[in-house]
Amino acid sequence: MTAPAERSHAGESPSSRWGRRGTAGATIAARLDFENVSRAFDGVTAVNDVSLSVEPGEVLCLLGHSGCGKTTLLRIAAGVERQTSGRVLINEREVAGPSVFQPPERRGVGLMFQDYALFPHLTIGENVAFGLTHLGRQDARETALRALDRVGLKSYVDDYPHALSGGEQQRVALARAIAPRPGVLLMDEPFSGLDRRLRDAVRDETLSVLRETRATCMLVTHDPEEAMRMGDRIALMRKGRLVQLGSADDLYNHPVDLFAARFFSELEDLEASAGDGEVETVFGRFPASGIARGQAVDVCVRPQGILLGEPGEGIAGRVTRRRFLGEVDLVEVAVSGRDRPLQARLRDGGRFAVGMDVGVRLDPRDVLAFERERD
Repeated sequence: MTAPAERSHAGESPSSRWGRRGTAGATIAARLDFENVSRAFDGVTAVNDVSLSVEPGEVLCLLGHSGCGKTTLLRIAAGVERQTSGRVLINEREVAGPSVFQPPERRGVGLMFQDYALFPHLTIGENVAFGLTHLGRQDARETALRALDRVGLKSYVDDYPHALSGGEQQRVALARAIAPRPGVLLMDEPFSGLDRRLRDAVRDETLSVLRETRATCMLVTHDPEEAMRMGDRIALMRKGRLVQLGSADDLYNHPVDLFAARFFSELEDLEASAGDGEVETVFGRFPASGIARGQAVDVCVRPQGILLGEPGEGIAGRVTRRRFLGEVDLVEVAVSGRDRPLQARLRDGGRFAVGMDVGVRLDPRDVLAFERERD
């Protein structure tokens, strides 16, 4: 269920209610390593031989569909889940392995849950100070107040969680996570309960806080746009395995397989045959690195790579439908030899009316070719 929208004042943006940027206390960032980590539940593998390093101060997004193992991997890092095999290291010190298992409180990690997990019987200040057991009561309260001030909720210190909106509860959970200044901060889909209008502002401010604290962060998400906005690198997972690791640019422009390509964009499938380093389609030939003649291939094009022009400028087509989507128009075009129309996303789509004859071309930058996977 989506949380209630955050309380607002006339003319005030969601980001203006946060504290002043640059005031979050810095921590000493730690390095987090997974070495051949696997986890099985009743014989079903949730994480399968994952090796991964998160550099000090880096924001790494674990991305994938529900059930791909990303949250299990995060829980293994936190120490609330124990791996079946492999090792976890923080600053090259083994915290979980065949003969070692340190509990969460001894790992120097902060954990921010998807449902925020605030204690309803504690005040906001007491929630944030909950993990500051190494400090005296007064010092813990002052530390909690500083963290709450950074997220713009210092005045709520004596209120209780039920009095806050979903966005405010998220900010309290963030304040609680950063208050102990952990070397590693683990975040499990922290924005999934927020409405779309609020989510963008909260993500941007959260990223600002992460940069200020300099903590190493591993963030779980199923939203590719969120991963691209938040992460220095993205680790894409599928069925418990690491599919691809790299920057947003790497994963979008150089996907390793069709699954990775589809995760970041809608795709239109194309009939094609393979040549040496190229594929041939009804729209012409396109370069395809690593493809050999005669291979079975999957070829597709992103909707924004479908270009419409005057008849004769490419393959003949006819507009069968147009829908205005705000920033772009979704234009369906019937092309001879295809059972289904192509769906193009066009910024100038308003000039194409239903029934109009057009020429259809493809932008080579948006044509992707992969060797067909075996079942």
